Amino acid sequence: MLRLRLARPLGLSSCCLTRSATGNSVLLRFKTTSAKKPAVGWAKALTWPEYLAIRGSKRKWQLAVTIPCALLGFFGGAAYFGSLETDPTRPIMGIDPFFFYGACTVACVGTGALIGPSIGAAAWRARHRNQLALVDAMDREFYRRIAKNRVDASLQSPTHPVPDYYGEKIGSLHQYRQWLRDQGKYKRKVTLPEE
Repeated sequence: MLRLRLARPLGLSSCCLTRSATGNSVLLRFKTTSAKKPAVGWAKALTWPEYLAIRGSKRKWQLAVTIPCALLGFFGGAAYFGSLETDPTRPIMGIDPFFFYGACTVACVGTGALIGPSIGAAAWRARHRNQLALVDAMDREFYRRIAKNRVDASLQSPTHPVPDYYGEKIGSLHQYRQWLRDQGKYKRKVTLPEE
């Protein structure tokens, strides 16, 4: 009896091909592996410094796309509103047409700047598809920690806002620790009476 072992690609299962004395081949399955590990289990493979570096690269992508989108909004708005017929004697909504068209061009710049981060985040996600499960799991954990450790927003005043309420400026473990200290200092300052 001749036995050959065949392994399926990716190691999902292995088989044994048995050839009997009569010459007939029989394919027997004798071992399988478990299913893929869930993404949550893999999140432990990504360390906090690695996650914060990835988060920083995502923010850089967003900024890198925001600038061209804002410029595109400016040039598009200037081209469109600059080509319109303008009669200086007829105001638009009570405003001089040149000022109105200038404000509309600035609004186009703002729209481009608002759309830019979304396009940058989508481009980053398309480029880093293999890390999405890890990053999404770490994002949930990071924001859970931020929500747990930040100061209650009802304690803020117009003259003393909460420092970095959403933790947007955190880019390293050192900055996270500093953020925790700033939150604690703010909470003590607001809740304890002044001496």
